[in-house]
Parts: sequence; C-alpha cells; structure tokens
Amino acid sequence: MTGADYLLPFRTKLRSMRTESFGADPAGARMERIRRSPHFVDGVFQNPVGARTRPSGSTVEFAKIYFHKEQRARRTPTGTVPVHATTLADLAAPPATGLRLTWMGHSSVLAEIDGRRILFDPVWGERCSPFPFAGPKRLHPTPLSLAALGPVDVVVISHDHYDHLDLPTIRALAGTDTVFAVPLGVGAHLERWGVPTSRMHELDWNETATVAGISLTATPARHFCGRGLRNQQHTLWASWAVTGPEHRIYHSGDTGYFPGFRDIGAEHGPFDATMIQIGAYSEYWPDIHMTPAEGMSAHLDLQGGRPHGVLLPIHWGTFNLAPHPWAEPGEWTKDAGEEAGQAVAFPRPGEPFEPAGKLPAEAWWRAVSQPIAHPWRRPRGAESVAETSRGDMDLAGER
Repeated sequence: MTGADYLLPFRTKLRSMRTESFGADPAGARMERIRRSPHFVDGVFQNPVGARTRPSGSTVEFAKIYFHKEQRARRTPTGTVPVHATTLADLAAPPATGLRLTWMGHSSVLAEIDGRRILFDPVWGERCSPFPFAGPKRLHPTPLSLAALGPVDVVVISHDHYDHLDLPTIRALAGTDTVFAVPLGVGAHLERWGVPTSRMHELDWNETATVAGISLTATPARHFCGRGLRNQQHTLWASWAVTGPEHRIYHSGDTGYFPGFRDIGAEHGPFDATMIQIGAYSEYWPDIHMTPAEGMSAHLDLQGGRPHGVLLPIHWGTFNLAPHPWAEPGEWTKDAGEEAGQAVAFPRPGEPFEPAGKLPAEAWWRAVSQPIAHPWRRPRGAESVAETSRGDMDLAGER
C-alpha cells in the first residue's frame, strides 16, 4: 500500500473490497418497487413489530463470553457429527404420503410436496461469510452434493444473510432450470450472480407466486437484512407458507417471536409441518432470533393454538453463530415438545422423513456433545409452553 492509498476516502476503500459475494444493491425499477412497498418506511424496510437489530448490552461483556476458551469449547461438537449415510438412496423413491422433508443442516431443507421439490435456504458452502478464509465454518459436511440432489422445481430464500444466501450454491443452481422465490430486493443479488429475472419471483409480504401447481407466499418475519458493512435495509426478509393440492408447510427463515404467527396460521394453516428457527438465540439479540421455547410457541400459534402437525427444528447444529452450547437448541426443543405434547422430528443432517410417518426421535447430538445445563426446565406442574409468556422464555443467558 502506498502513502497515497491512505488519502482515499474510507468509503472508497470499502467499495474496493466489495467482492462479488457481497451481492448487489437494488436499483432502477427494482428500487422503485421497493419504495412502493407498504413495509418500506423512511427509507428502510420495517419489522411487523419493533425490533433491535444490533446486539444490546455491553460489547465487552459479549466478547468475554464469546471468546472465552471454555465457552468456545461448549459451542462445538466433541466429535464427528453423525450425518445420514444413505440420503441419495432414500430420496430415489417418491414419498409414500406425498410429503417428505430432508434437513440438510442449518436452515437448508429439501421439501418434496405433492410431486414437486422445493429447496429452502440452500447453503452448501464451507463458510457463511463473504470471504473463503474467514467466518463461521461448517461443523459437518453436506449430506450429498448439489449435483446429486437432482432437479429442483423452486429454490426459496428467506433473506440475504450469508448463512441463508450462499454465492457458490446460488451460482451452481443458476446453471439449472430451477425457479427462485425470494423476498423483495433479494433478486439484485441473484441477478448479479447469473440468475435471469425471468426465473425469479420477487415478493413482498403477503404476495403469492404459483410454480408448478404449488403456491408460495412470502409471509412476515421479525428480522433484518444485509450483506455488507453498510447495511441499507433495502432487501426484505420473510417466512414462507407453501401450499400444494394436498399439503401445507411453513418455513420460518430467521425471526424473533411476534404475534403475527397467529395471523399467518389463520390465513395459510394449519400446516402438516413447520420448519422453525430454534438456534443462534441470545439475550444480546432477543428480538430477531427465537429460543426453542419461543419457536415452540410460534409453531402452536401457526397451528391455531394447539399441537398439530410436525415441527422440524432448523438453524442449529451446522454453524457456530451464538454463545449458547452447540447442542442446547436440540435438547431444549425436545423438552419443549414433550411439555407441549407436540410432535417434533429430530433427523440427523440428510435423514429424510415423512411427517405422516414414523418420525426420527433419537437425541443423536448427545453422543458428540459436552454435558448441557437445563436452565429452562421448570418444576413439575408449571404452566405449559403454549401458555408461557415471552418474559418467561428467554432463559438462555441466565446460567
């Protein structure tokens, strides 16, 4: 670096570092459509309920917890995560009941619904980061390659964070015939990476696209967006309600708990299965990610306030993104399901299951996890998960 380089404005230097993985900002007709959205106010997209999108509390205190040697050890598995070995063979035959889900890790799920194949938030990359040499690294391999996965009818993206929208994965899928359903503004990233606009459905909340007889509706979520240091909040985040001729499913994306789950359930449910974010929560960002207890309450809200269908926990086990122990989301969700009387599937990464069939129920994470405290457990006879208020549920940081 020369002396003259130091005279360059800081913003210019940042732009020069903005590699292709950062994506692209919405512009032109796309930006005009964003400005017309009822959810775009004062130059940014707004949450359905107010939310702090930056960590609260002391940054120093958070850093002490996050980088403490003993705490870091608890956030990783003690051995090899057991990935399902026969995913490809298991997917060869169509689902007998018409609905099958395969959790590929984190929030990536292949849903086979009424003869169609939908891939939610596919991330096959090694790191969720704009750089190949830094950032959270995958804790287990993908169960099978994208090429082996075979044709997909629709790729659904919940929002543009790196652990949900992955450049190498999208590039690979751009070379196929698949269609993409994304929240408003996210199409700018895809277009830069080689996806033609003719293969995109870019939706605002409560808008619906129909692909091959399947309806995909972008529903509200309580989160935020952005891939760069300068986050303009010009791309929307969403959850998704998907309806086929015979089945209904829901994918939460990333979200904090909010009363809107009841409205989504009343409009689009009840669901045969929900895929609910239950990991990467923290007392430092309680508004934008759910604890497992909140995730269980969200599922019950979506189902009209009663146990129904199957809950598939997502957004855990694959990347280290929060201070909680690696296996805590699985353990807590298992307790929450038993307490609520709600069926929960616990597949290994890559293990297909049919919600109407036998559910994978083994606590497989225990074999490769350090001992876990259970601060969320209440004395016998305490109120049910469905009746628990949010104030009683945020217990992850109270150890």
